[in-house]
Parts: sequence; structure tokens; C-alpha cells
Amino acid sequence: MVVVQISTRGATMAEVAAAAGVSIPTVSKVLNGRADVAPQTRERVGRLLTELGYVAQPRFRRRAGVIDLVLSEFSEWATEVVRGAEEAALASGSRIAVTALRGDVAERLWWRSLVASRTDGVLLVLADLAPLRRDQLAALRVPVVAIEPASGPDPGAFSVSAANWAGGLRATEYLLGLGHCRIGTITGRRGLECSRRRLDGYTTALRRAGIPVDPALVALGNFHYESALDAAAAMLSLVDPPTAIFAASDVQAMGVYEAARRRGLRIPEHLSVIGFDDVPMAALACPPLTTLHQPLAEMAALAVGRLVGRGEPPLSGHVELDTNLVVRASTAPPPARIAAAEQCRTTGA
Repeated sequence: MVVVQISTRGATMAEVAAAAGVSIPTVSKVLNGRADVAPQTRERVGRLLTELGYVAQPRFRRRAGVIDLVLSEFSEWATEVVRGAEEAALASGSRIAVTALRGDVAERLWWRSLVASRTDGVLLVLADLAPLRRDQLAALRVPVVAIEPASGPDPGAFSVSAANWAGGLRATEYLLGLGHCRIGTITGRRGLECSRRRLDGYTTALRRAGIPVDPALVALGNFHYESALDAAAAMLSLVDPPTAIFAASDVQAMGVYEAARRRGLRIPEHLSVIGFDDVPMAALACPPLTTLHQPLAEMAALAVGRLVGRGEPPLSGHVELDTNLVVRASTAPPPARIAAAEQCRTTGA
């Protein structure tokens, strides 16, 4: 058994290497995200970096003027977040370095770049990092904040999200108020907390109205146009199709528009559509899209402020910002309101 004495200043790379029974270059490889390290060794070194309180080089303690913004993918929603983050960063004298994590190779390249340069922190957008990566960032004293954390808020970190459940509830209640009872929904990507919360808001609204949730009207999407096009086409081909569809993103709402067009349906005369996000394309759609507005710029500014605002590590906790319904021309009462009202009574409303 190797016993390593650690001073109050925290462990050095040499001390971590001694405790792990590896060489200093091996510890360096783990910190740099190199692939040529055995998985068991990588896990052991990563754990010891955190447990022994490895102290990073001083360059990570000085203001670098750079924030690493890490995306799960590029999208219209993410573009708005990047824009808001960049504006907030520029106001604080910083700049944004954007990376999309498309697989292990992209992550390793990003990690090497981060360790080789200087950063004031990492801003995760709809993304999660592997536990080892989080441990390595903690060892390097690099703060992390998250916008819409993929797996939900982390008690040990700061995060910000939109009121996704309230947004799903508000969208569905609005459609119910117009007289719709056959309301479909196309969810966001599986496994994301924001997707689950929007769906939960939808189902809660239906149950409060006494309307059973019809599995045929709930389709899995992935926030992309194609998934919504296919899902809406399937719903609209049902014997009893929906008179309204709530899409979990504005991009998916555009897929619903196209599915309706292909069936000769007009929006909103034959089908009402609500999106979620309020990205610029929503107001430019034909007809302009009713949607839930997310304060994307405010979310990004708040996250950036926690990284650079006071020069301190971001506090833990989670902040949820309100979503607001923006009513435009894509929603209206169903084409046969009297028949719809009768349908509501027969389904228990």
C-alpha cells in the first residue's frame, strides 16, 4: 500500500501519480484527455485527482477572458443561447469559444484544447459530461455552469432552465380553452429533462380537464424537423386525428406545418399548432406560429454572469425562468366547435 502525505495546499501531480501507482506523464495524459490510457487507470487517476485535491497550474486561476461554451449539437435554439452568451461575455470583457460535442473524438479534441489553453469556465448547453470529465474539471479548478442540463439540475453545480413544465401546461390549457379535445404532442429528444417536463405539463393539463391521454397522440421527437414531419403525418392519418398539435420546439412545429400541407390541411382552419422556444423563425412562419417564449438571452446572461461576474466560482443551485405564451395566427377554435364540445363531454371533460 502506498501512503502519500498531502499538504494543506492540495496534491501535486507527482503526489497523485504516487498514490495511483503510475507515472507523472500518465497523470498528465488523464488530465489532457489522451486516449492511450487504460480505462481502469483513467478511472483511478481521475478519482484520486478529486479525492486528493489536485491543485491546477496557476494559469487556471487568472482571468483568461475566455468561456468555453459546449453544446450537444447546433440548432436554432442553441444559436439563440450562443448569441445571448456572447453578448453577456463581451459586456464583461470576455469572449466565447463554442464547441459541439459530436462523439468521443470531438470531446477529446475539445478537452486537449481546454487543458492546453486558459479558460474562465465551461458553460454546458443541453449537454452532460461524463463523471470523469467533471472530476477532471474540478481538479483543474475550472467552474462549470449549465443551461438546460440534460439530466436535470446537479445539486453540486449551478444551472438555469426555462419553466418547461409550466410551458407545456400553458400551451395545452390554451388549446383546451379554444375548444380542442383531440390534442397531440410531439416531444423533444428522449432522455432530456426539458423534454420530459414539457410532456408532463401536457399530460397534467389534459388530466385536469378530465381528458384521458391517448397514446396515439403522443409521439417521440428529437427537436428536429424530420421527426415532427413523420410524427405529425402519422397522427393526421388516424381515423380520429387531432385538431391541434403541441410541438416541443418551433423547428418541430415547422414539420407539423409541412405534414398538414401535404394532406391539404390549412393552419389554423383545420389544425392548430403551438411550438416552444420562440426562435426568430416562429414570427416569420406562414402563418406566424403561436409558441412558448423562452428567455434564452436572459438564461445565457445569467449563466455567464455566474462564471465571470464576481471572479468567484459559481454557486450551486438551480434557477428556473418563466416562459410566456405568444399568441399568433397558428391557433384557432377547432373547425367543428360544437362537435368538439360534444367529444369533450363524452371523454369526461
